[in-house]
Amino acid sequence: MKSTILETGEPIGGGGDGGRAAEASLHGEILIRLRDHVVEGNIPDGGRVPERQLCELFGISRTPLREALKVLAAEGLIELLPNRGARVRALSERDIEELFDVMGGLESLAGRLACENVSDAEIAEIERLHYEMYGFYLRSDMHNYFLINQRIHERIVAASRNETLRATYATFAGRIRRVRYSANFARKRARWAEAMREHEMILDALRRRAASELADILFHHLRNKRTAAVEQMGAPAEIMTPPSQL
Repeated sequence: MKSTILETGEPIGGGGDGGRAAEASLHGEILIRLRDHVVEGNIPDGGRVPERQLCELFGISRTPLREALKVLAAEGLIELLPNRGARVRALSERDIEELFDVMGGLESLAGRLACENVSDAEIAEIERLHYEMYGFYLRSDMHNYFLINQRIHERIVAASRNETLRATYATFAGRIRRVRYSANFARKRARWAEAMREHEMILDALRRRAASELADILFHHLRNKRTAAVEQMGAPAEIMTPPSQL
């Protein structure tokens, strides 16, 4: 998606017949940037969302920001506080363990169903995304690596052809997106390399349409991510480099 924010930081205004489309585009762009800002740890767990600073950062008024906050609240990333703004949802170790186990079960089922329903074209697209993600891994570009990583998992879920599963997955995915991102920092490069090896195995099993094998790999992939996420919870806080878009 082309950014609606100029290099000067000023939003592109919409006018004429394209005004409504420009407004929708701006809303989508702000939502993406705000979600990335929260997911990438720029606000601490349980921390208040600094609306004024974010409005200045994005070059917008509070109205579009608050609309985006409502979406993030529905996704489970933040909590809206009555007459007191919003704060980043903090998850306990028990929350993380339970959520990752549920996600592991959902992705395991998705992998099994995907092997029954996925098309050759979909496998080719997932393969393309895999190598694009690998390129970001080699460049230590965590921001874009994570974005492509999430698309791969979403493509596998979509290939299950089960809309109930897809909707349930989307609900839980939003709640752990932030902690799933931070888990990549556990044990630094070691965990990241481990995750890449697991993705090689995922792609290989999908190519062969090995349903039981892919289901097991995906479940253990999420279990390893859970372990890393819990480990990262106890690590000293780090300052994460903001994404280049911000």
